[in-house]
Amino acid sequence: MKLSDLITAQDASKPFYTFEFFPPRTDQGFENLMSRISRLSALNPLAISVTWGAGGSTKDRSLELAGLTQSNGLNTILHLTCTNMQMGLIDEVLKALKEQGIQNILALRGDPPRGKEEWIASDPRFTRAADLVAYIRSVPEYSSWFCVGVAGYPDGHADSPMDEDTEIDRLKEKVDAGADFIITQLFYDVDHFCHGITVPVIPGIMPIQTYSSFTRVTKLSTISHDDQEIKEFGEGGIQGFHFCTLNLEKSVQRVLEALDWAGSSSSSVQNKLIAEPPGTPSRPIPEVDGDFTISPSNATNSATMGLSNLPTTDGEAGRGELNNAASWDDFPNGRFGDFKNPWGGSGLRSGSVGQPKKLEDLTQIFVDYLQSKISNTPFSPTPLSPESLMILSHLEQLTNRGWWTVGSQPAVNGASSTDEVVGWGPRAGYVFQKCFVEFFCEEKDLEALEQKISSTGECRTNVPDDGRNAVTWGVFPGKEIVQTTIIERESFLSWKDEAFSILSEWSTFYRPGSEERQLLEGVRDTRWLVNVVHHDYKDTEALWTFLLGSD
Repeated sequence: MKLSDLITAQDASKPFYTFEFFPPRTDQGFENLMSRISRLSALNPLAISVTWGAGGSTKDRSLELAGLTQSNGLNTILHLTCTNMQMGLIDEVLKALKEQGIQNILALRGDPPRGKEEWIASDPRFTRAADLVAYIRSVPEYSSWFCVGVAGYPDGHADSPMDEDTEIDRLKEKVDAGADFIITQLFYDVDHFCHGITVPVIPGIMPIQTYSSFTRVTKLSTISHDDQEIKEFGEGGIQGFHFCTLNLEKSVQRVLEALDWAGSSSSSVQNKLIAEPPGTPSRPIPEVDGDFTISPSNATNSATMGLSNLPTTDGEAGRGELNNAASWDDFPNGRFGDFKNPWGGSGLRSGSVGQPKKLEDLTQIFVDYLQSKISNTPFSPTPLSPESLMILSHLEQLTNRGWWTVGSQPAVNGASSTDEVVGWGPRAGYVFQKCFVEFFCEEKDLEALEQKISSTGECRTNVPDDGRNAVTWGVFPGKEIVQTTIIERESFLSWKDEAFSILSEWSTFYRPGSEERQLLEGVRDTRWLVNVVHHDYKDTEALWTFLLGSD
């Protein structure tokens, strides 16, 4: 059903909301996201939306996810961008959506593809979202079938900051092209809400997940140690909202429950007769009212969705909190998470790039960051954390050796959960960490190391294929052991792709053929990304003794 019709039919006295998801990178994450969406569907969203990677990089996954949610009875919106898209590919997607019964599209210009300095149209007919809207409206087969939405930017677009009046004029152009609704960019300030538009405008909201994800908006120093309290901090109140879930679950649920919008999650179950639909060759069935019959395929889907929503049993033998999918995003402090987690992990970073022309220059950039002479690098968007200062001398030794560190944590043995440096989670708890470090180095330095990953995808490791290494966990009153960071093969390989793409993007900051570009491209093609974890969390020096030896 079209979103515009759903909004029109909505009781004006009751708020509505939509949820946004993106296709996970791993098969297991994709499978578990469906269970998560199933649980969130109990909150009765008006619709859910599925994002689209630049240039169709997630095309198959996006279409698969959108098709599954639509077939499971959830009104689905597919994001569609102009980036690297030509008319033939757009037609292919529109046809696939119509065949799956999906009637809603969010038309976007999209971001530049990774590794590109600026946005360039692949097809001169699609340079802005308004062009995509106008094209859909110009094709008779699709014009009346699709309900098309566009994006609004209350605080201005990051790529082309404009004053408010110009932003509104751009938005009106999209509406004049045929847009039926608007979903705004993330914002928390209601005063910047878009005005003067006649179609429905739905503000985009990102529920607060952690202190670090909120520091750019406000200061919450009194509760900075406790992600659970951070999540309970944000509130708002407008009739319709679009929740950018980041594939996370609990914060959205808590916001809706706190506002008393979620309603009861229980539902009355009615027995129905499983019957073949009319026209299906089968033995005759009794004439019964349609409310009491269900087709075999719908019965299967209904059972799948219902089983996904079954509550877990407290104290179930052999079931740790790690394996309870509904609790994965309670404390998403670690980059790795769990490969089964639908949460996507870290995003692309931007930072100080300098003018490196030789390897020593790159080493100096990483050293300057460790010594707080620069506040960020392409791999680290924020200044060095207090936690890293605990192992600063070791990180400096590795980096001066030419092993450029991009991730690390110290060993922690039972620190208080309220500790200002390493604490997290509820009060009166204790937290633990295995020491690990991640760095780029040359192949000649790898012989004594156990875990090695290259940009070509080759993997050398002493960890079993299905092995998972918990490196951060906590013990809290009234809870099972909570494991927030796990390092294992599949998620590390996904991060490897991102890490080397950062090097590729960094190289594009310089003109082709320049010394800087040749250096960074050479590093990308020859260096290895290495992650080493030491199991003995009680010995704070064990990892550094192993790596640095007699240094």
